[in-house]
Amino acid sequence: MVSAKRGQRWSSCRVTGTSMTLYGVFTIHFSPNVPSRCLLLELLDVSVSELLLYSSHQGCSMWMIQHCARDVLEALAFLHHEGYVHADLKPRNILWSAENECFKLIDFGLTFKEGNQDVKYIQTDGYRAPEAELQNCLAQAGLQSDTECTSAVDLWSLGIILLEMFSGMKLKHTVRSQEWKANSSAIIDHIFASKAVVNAAIPAYHLRDLIKSMLHDDPSRRIPAEMALCSPFFSIPFAPHIEDLVMLPTPVLRLLNVLDDDYLENEDEYEDVVEDVKEECQKYGPVVSLLVPKENPGRGQVFVEYANAGDSKAAQKLLTGRMFDGKFVVATFYPLSAYKRGYLYQTLL
Repeated sequence: MVSAKRGQRWSSCRVTGTSMTLYGVFTIHFSPNVPSRCLLLELLDVSVSELLLYSSHQGCSMWMIQHCARDVLEALAFLHHEGYVHADLKPRNILWSAENECFKLIDFGLTFKEGNQDVKYIQTDGYRAPEAELQNCLAQAGLQSDTECTSAVDLWSLGIILLEMFSGMKLKHTVRSQEWKANSSAIIDHIFASKAVVNAAIPAYHLRDLIKSMLHDDPSRRIPAEMALCSPFFSIPFAPHIEDLVMLPTPVLRLLNVLDDDYLENEDEYEDVVEDVKEECQKYGPVVSLLVPKENPGRGQVFVEYANAGDSKAAQKLLTGRMFDGKFVVATFYPLSAYKRGYLYQTLL
């Protein structure tokens, strides 16, 4: 093997082809009589709505569905424990936090205190619970509903979101159909039975049962968020697909197709190329740590931990498609929590 000099291996190549954090509140006076109250919120990343779009109607991976379901349920459990109903849960209102490595809820514009519902028109079409649909219809007719909506409306919305993430289909028209109203359980069974891309060894029925428990027409029968977190679905150790690690930023970058066996088996070459990679990665921000396993899992992969997700996102964007010793570099993100534990996924392609 002919070794390249340090710094000369890299070359450019163009290829065609939980709830968010509130940092502060302030007032802006655009005009003397109309002050505007503004919220300073954390910057989040991709939404579940965008993830569904990227899935090209194939649905999301079980790892991503599990991650999203757990994070949202934890947020709802806290919200409901405090006595509040989100009342507008939908894919666009669930965003990924790169810094905290979790999905977070946004948009509390329709949120109300349970037992004191001051907002009569709640939830978005397609994610609206039956009792909220009835209440909205009565309000439009100028009639007063006998009962107020409860936190159960949030579980209905989440059930629809998870079913859309699994199927890759928008279900707005499905849930409004007479077939759904007559036997929603059978339709859910059909969706799961027809999802050919799910490996037979993956126990998807746990997810199916969880979704069914959220989609009872009777709100009193819907599973509470805290109880839903005890579902067997969350005990299954799913592995992420490579698409997941491209779409969900974290402070850790993973570089593929960089080191081959020749580098790994020659200690001098190994140390030289690792230093070369570190120098290149430091151009995009301070590198906290760098790991290049010599054995499986992760053999030959490069894991780079940055001080923040912003630096890793810049590095991922600029290193993807670069050449290293004549090979195309593939740059994905990697879960920081797994990296800190020394857990290296056997990523599914």
